[in-house]
Amino acid sequence: MKMIDSGVREVTYGKNVRVIMPVNLYECELHDDVFIGPFVEIQKGCVIGRGSRVQSHTFICENVSLGANCFIGHNVSFANDLFRAGGPDPDPAGWIRICLGDNVTVGSGATILTDSICSGAVIGAGSVVVKPVTRKGIYAGNPARLIRPL
Repeated sequence: MKMIDSGVREVTYGKNVRVIMPVNLYECELHDDVFIGPFVEIQKGCVIGRGSRVQSHTFICENVSLGANCFIGHNVSFANDLFRAGGPDPDPAGWIRICLGDNVTVGSGATILTDSICSGAVIGAGSVVVKPVTRKGIYAGNPARLIRPL
C-alpha cells in the first residue's frame, strides 16, 4: 500500500491567507486575504481568488477557479467528472473546468456540476447547479433555477 500524506503541499500563497487545520490542500493557488476553514479539500489546479472564503467541510475538485470575494458555504461540493460514459472517467481530459466569477455566494450544502457561474450570482443552500449560470440572480432548488434577478 502506498500512503500519501494529507495536509498542505505545493500551495502558492498570497498575503494574509488564513487556513484552519486540518485541511487537504495541494498544488493549488490561494490569493491575498483568502480564508480556508477546517476539513476542506482543494485539489490541484485550483485558484481561489482574492478575498474569497471557503467554509468547513467543502470539497473543491481539480481545476476550479473562484473569482475575487466569493463566499463558499459549509459542505459545498464541486464535481468536474460528470460520468458522461455512465461511470467515472479516469482521464482528466474528459472533465470540465469550473469557473466562478467575482462576488459569487454559494450556500451550504450546494453541489456545483456546471462549468460556469457568473459574477454576483447567489446559489441557495442545498441547491444543485447543473447548467451554466449566466445571469446575475438568486438560484435555488434541484435543479437550481432562477428565483429572481439581482
